[in-house]
Amino acid sequence: MTIAVGDKLPEATLLVMGDDGPQGVALGDKLTGRKVAIFGLPGAYTGTCTTAHVPSFIAAMDGLKAKGVDEVVCISVNDPFVMKAWGDDTGALAAGITMLGDAESAFTKAIGMNFSAGPVGFVDRSKRYAMLVEDGVVKILNEEPGPGQCEVSAGQTLLAQMD
Repeated sequence: MTIAVGDKLPEATLLVMGDDGPQGVALGDKLTGRKVAIFGLPGAYTGTCTTAHVPSFIAAMDGLKAKGVDEVVCISVNDPFVMKAWGDDTGALAAGITMLGDAESAFTKAIGMNFSAGPVGFVDRSKRYAMLVEDGVVKILNEEPGPGQCEVSAGQTLLAQMD
């Protein structure tokens, strides 16, 4: 089942690169009592993800913060080493975006956003989406119709939908 507006996000432990190596991050701890923008994408260093999706959230960051967003989180089915390097290379980390790896695709599968495209090496990767979550509950959900598109799930689109 795909997550929907009004649903509570499932518990999940994602990975971040800490000072001493990979560390688990309980997603619920990031969401409780907070307003969080989450965007998911097929993979670090892939075309649209690097040239459009991450930059759209960097560009929208000030506006999202002005509308009360406590944190912006990028989730991809990659390991935390790759997420850190990609966050550094794109400027996402410098912009304040939290880069979390869903290395086993557990969270992505739990919210029904997984897909596979074997010919390009994608197995249980994440569809492209963006959501606004308040206290763990999905308030806005934007899923792209195709993996190479980034309009519905762009940071500016999410920003424009917020009150």
